[in-house]
Amino acid sequence: MGEEDVLTAQDSPDSQSPRTSDTSTSAKEQPVLEVPAEDYRGVAAPSFDVSVPSPARMYDYFLGGKDNFAADREAAERALSVVPFGREVARANRQFLVRAVEFMARNGIDQFIDLGTGIPTRPNVHEVARAIHPDARVLYVDNDPMVYAHAQALLATTPGVAAIHGDIRCPQALLNYPGTSDLIDFTRPVGVLFVAVLHFLTDDDQPRESVAAFRWRMASGSMVAVSHITSDGTPPGVQAAIQDAYASASSSAVFRSKQEIKAFFGGLDLVEPGLVEVGAWRSLCAASPAPLRFLGGVARKELAIMRHCVGAAVGCDNWVPSRRRRGAGRRRPRSLR
Repeated sequence: MGEEDVLTAQDSPDSQSPRTSDTSTSAKEQPVLEVPAEDYRGVAAPSFDVSVPSPARMYDYFLGGKDNFAADREAAERALSVVPFGREVARANRQFLVRAVEFMARNGIDQFIDLGTGIPTRPNVHEVARAIHPDARVLYVDNDPMVYAHAQALLATTPGVAAIHGDIRCPQALLNYPGTSDLIDFTRPVGVLFVAVLHFLTDDDQPRESVAAFRWRMASGSMVAVSHITSDGTPPGVQAAIQDAYASASSSAVFRSKQEIKAFFGGLDLVEPGLVEVGAWRSLCAASPAPLRFLGGVARKELAIMRHCVGAAVGCDNWVPSRRRRGAGRRRPRSLR
């Protein structure tokens, strides 16, 4: 595999501009592209400390993985002691990710950005996407050093798949980074995945602004997927147990209301069935909601843009298209109903 086959990146506090590895690097070594430190506005990437629980490694433990340490297992078990259904919720969220990527791919999207990748777990995003589009391109992004190392070694091993060590709290650094534009063509539809990551950002981290930056850059026809734990319907005791389990972790757990989660989609059109339990989103065998409520949804940019433009033309921002007569004009694709 040649050096041009994989685009990787890491942020370095000593770096002042992107640079590539020396051209004499052997074919087995991965080229390192560094993001300028100033692009991250002083946001520090977490250090690799096995004594501090990592949300990514705790999630790996919930899913039955082995890429975790004692501190991660202890924190996860504290949560499971009060919330024993935590593993089922984690698996339901992972299946939501798979179904969301399949849905996007079947609606023509063949390039994806997975933000907050987490420890690789099969099927991974590029495996799901390439089952439908063999040449699909996928960019994995995470600020956890261990996750990045795994993504670089296990995921970014073929042309069209890349890993970046970056932070979604600094979206412009990710969007403007050369390694991103080398892989992702923002003039074409792209699927952006914020799956089980935004609830690890406090309001001070400006998660709404981060999602908005990607929404703004995306072309019409692009889609955004979000999954997030919610305070609506989750008992206070369960919320307290989850928050306590993550209190000593590198990121805390933040519960938000359904309306707050829905706001991440901005003016985009939520596809059916809307923002619902992750286990119920386009699932044929949805189970009853667990006491830990976990919502997920996918929204499309193009439909919201069309509504805004037509609404502006008729002088009404809240314009909604009237129901067509049967057989009159073009109808929405069945997959988007």
